[in-house]
Amino acid sequence: MLTFFKSKPALKDLLNGSFVDIHSHLLPGIDDGAKSLAKSVELTKSFQELGISQIITTPHISHYVWDNSSEIILSKLQETQNVLEENEIKIPFKAAAEYFIDNWFENHLKEEKLLTLKDNYVLVEISYLSAPLNLYKTIFDIRVAGYIPVLAHPERYVFYHKNFSEYEKLKNAGCVFQLNLLSTVEYYGSKVAKIADELLKKGMYDFCGTDIHHRKHVEAFDKKIKISSIDHLKAVITNNQFFKF
Repeated sequence: MLTFFKSKPALKDLLNGSFVDIHSHLLPGIDDGAKSLAKSVELTKSFQELGISQIITTPHISHYVWDNSSEIILSKLQETQNVLEENEIKIPFKAAAEYFIDNWFENHLKEEKLLTLKDNYVLVEISYLSAPLNLYKTIFDIRVAGYIPVLAHPERYVFYHKNFSEYEKLKNAGCVFQLNLLSTVEYYGSKVAKIADELLKKGMYDFCGTDIHHRKHVEAFDKKIKISSIDHLKAVITNNQFFKF
């Protein structure tokens, strides 16, 4: 009975100094994340304080909103790494991308090499309003091209909340799932947290990420976990060691 009432930990307490983050927006001025190099430095320092040991940051590539390219991202990465070094911030820091699945991406996939988290693992997202009509064809094409699609924050796609079998279809199609850690403290609302808890209980998450864009996201790591599947969450956090570099 006592364990039932045991206080839940703060989210940051689960990042034990060895966490490898695979989803954030720390490069300056190229998406809705860090707005300047000074903000990049500030946020990266916060990552160290949270207990994050390595960073693979993932700026958006969404042609109609954030028209980034591999060249832009890698140039900004070098610029940021130089400034971090000047500030004696030694946390290992790399970049990949978070690709928005749409008709532009379908063509891009055929023509260009993608920026990956590691090996052939590529971070992708879809619209929060509705799933693309040809989503499963695109997932198939990603797999045929030799990549493994890592679907960012599936718990935040509310159109799947009342059709849970779609999550199973996505897994069966070859997606791996990446949990947004802030979902577990109800940062995106209680309904998103509930779905995250259910996906955790069913063992459907493979990896997780902070998806930090700004200081408010960092501060939310001080909040206590609201979900019940803490052991499952700890296991998913540990899984991110796969991306250690």
